[in-house]
Amino acid sequence: MTTPGRNNIRWLRNTAPYINAHRGKTFVLMLGGEVAQHENFASIFHDIALLSSLGVRLVLVHGSRPQIAQRLEQAGLESVFHDGMRITDTAVLEHVKDAAGSLRTQIEALLSMGLPNSPMQGSRLRVCSGNFVTARPIGVVNGVDFHHTGRVRRIDTPGIRRQLEDGSIVLLSPLGYSPTGEIFSLALEDIAVQCAAAIGADKLIMFTEREGITSAAGELLRQCVVGDIRGLELADANQATLLNAARQACLAGVPRCHIIGYGNDCALLEELFTHDGSGTLVANDDYERAREATIDDVGGILELIEPLEQQGVLLKRSRELLETEIKQFRLLERDGRIIACAALYPFPEEGCGEIACIVSHPDYRGGRRGQRLLHELQQEARRQGLDRVFVLTTQTAHWFLEQGFIESPRDALPDRKQALYNLQRNSKVFFKSL
Repeated sequence: MTTPGRNNIRWLRNTAPYINAHRGKTFVLMLGGEVAQHENFASIFHDIALLSSLGVRLVLVHGSRPQIAQRLEQAGLESVFHDGMRITDTAVLEHVKDAAGSLRTQIEALLSMGLPNSPMQGSRLRVCSGNFVTARPIGVVNGVDFHHTGRVRRIDTPGIRRQLEDGSIVLLSPLGYSPTGEIFSLALEDIAVQCAAAIGADKLIMFTEREGITSAAGELLRQCVVGDIRGLELADANQATLLNAARQACLAGVPRCHIIGYGNDCALLEELFTHDGSGTLVANDDYERAREATIDDVGGILELIEPLEQQGVLLKRSRELLETEIKQFRLLERDGRIIACAALYPFPEEGCGEIACIVSHPDYRGGRRGQRLLHELQQEARRQGLDRVFVLTTQTAHWFLEQGFIESPRDALPDRKQALYNLQRNSKVFFKSL
């Protein structure tokens, strides 16, 4: 009988690969000041505490733009911006320091909780903040003096790494300090990107009010490669800012950036510990990658094709046979999991090749993955000097017709294949010229 407890245990089993993959890794989390104004703020820090307990090294970078704006309004001061950056004169700087300091202590308090019967029970987190960011003034640009608004000049990489190695969570405020003792107001994105790149972070995770990056039509983009960013039509300017930060981080060497919604409870854990995540993944390369199969993939391929073998869609392959044929297979891999496969068996004497065993995992059908593998195997057939490919199928004839194959008589098959033809299965034959 299925119980809630057993469902939770099964979910925990499914997260084990991700727990193992993330342990010992370094993540930089960027939280704008808007996050602190949302009712889900405390829950996010419960999840941050869980990440720390699972062995993830964490750097938190917080912003304070709405808090600064609120203080300036109360003081009767105007917020002046130029090219999207706040001009921070001496009067404004006092409110910037006040807002940043107040929010920093609020975050430290949340990470210090340890009440019984709460998610923070027994966490005993140590938080370290300090002068890890050296800044320089922006100066005068096109006649506009930015005063105490600055840019990141240097990150104290050894200092941050030392704290992370000691088990501390490092907390960075949107302030930087100069060798002359000055304080500068810095852009949240500037600190997050520069820090993630400097310390060699494995991920930069950014929070936004939406689920992730959404198109102008409101569709959530589950993944995005750096090369596609400039051509995207986005929902608003804030989305463009986040994507630009992700792009800069990826180009600076951060392997992956995640953009997730701060209003969705458990979004952080869902993004990191489930196959599909909750928001948008940005990377230099597509995280669904095609590659040649190796002997270590035999078990994963068998798991993928076994249900279709039982249904009679595919001809049954033993482990021994698959081991001998493994070099013929090409895979689609997503976060280390095989989600699709296909094989090419060449018949060079007749100038043709058989494409077989095109399978997608049930959870990932509908994403044109079969077409992608078919295209790659057709390219491989051309590289091998073949001018035709063929398939044998009992239940997917229409799909192959849609891909440009033409039904052909059985005697069009290569002699060796005709000799192995299974009359009981009575498969239809389709050819395609390359």
